[in-house]
Parts: sequence; C-alpha cells; structure tokens
Amino acid sequence: MANWEKLLKNVLLADGTIDAAETKLIQAEIMADGVVDAKEVDFLVDLRNAAKSNSPEFEKFFFRALTSNILADGVIDKKEAKKLRVILFADGKIDQREKAFLKGLKAKAKTVCPEFDALYSECIG
Repeated sequence: MANWEKLLKNVLLADGTIDAAETKLIQAEIMADGVVDAKEVDFLVDLRNAAKSNSPEFEKFFFRALTSNILADGVIDKKEAKKLRVILFADGKIDQREKAFLKGLKAKAKTVCPEFDALYSECIG
C-alpha cells in the first residue's frame, strides 16, 4: 500500500521549496473541514523541516494552522507547550516569525500553562 503522505511530501519538495501555488493547494485541503488536526500539523511540521526554503505564503499558513490547532480550546496545556518547543527548536534557533507566532499565541490564549510561560520567556525574553 502506498504511503500518500510520503509521496505528497516528495512531490511538494521536488525542488526543495514550498512555493505560493503549492501552499494554496495544501491550505485548501487542510482547511476543507475548517479544522486543523494533530495529523495535519505533523504533516505541515514535517514539510517545513524538510524544505530547503519556504515561501512567505507557506510560513504564514503554517503558523495560522498551528495557531488554530493549539488554540482550538483556547488553552495552551503542558502537552501543547512541549510540542511547541519541539517544533520551534527543530532547527536549533528561534527566528523573528517564530517570536511573532509565540506573541500572537500568548495574546489569543485564554489560559497558558507554566511550561508555555517558560518557553515564551526563553524565546522572547
């Protein structure tokens, strides 16, 4: 049986970049039901980490999808904070987009756990 996610990843990353047109297709599929589930987040994270570079459109969608998933219930719990740490530190550094993402999460969350506060302080200062 074919592994469709692997095939799709290979096709999308054939040139090493996820461009604006590819982002539009990915976004349409992931947002078709209006919900970004954990499996879809894992797929997006895998794509982002495997790409040599990403278009600004992909980065914008990536963080919007991640926000939607993490804040589905308005709360950032310990498990989500741990997942965010792994995602954000995948390349060993925090860039400006990731800092802006964390600021947005903190502002939109109804409640955050101490682990998220620690991650936030570590990344933002």
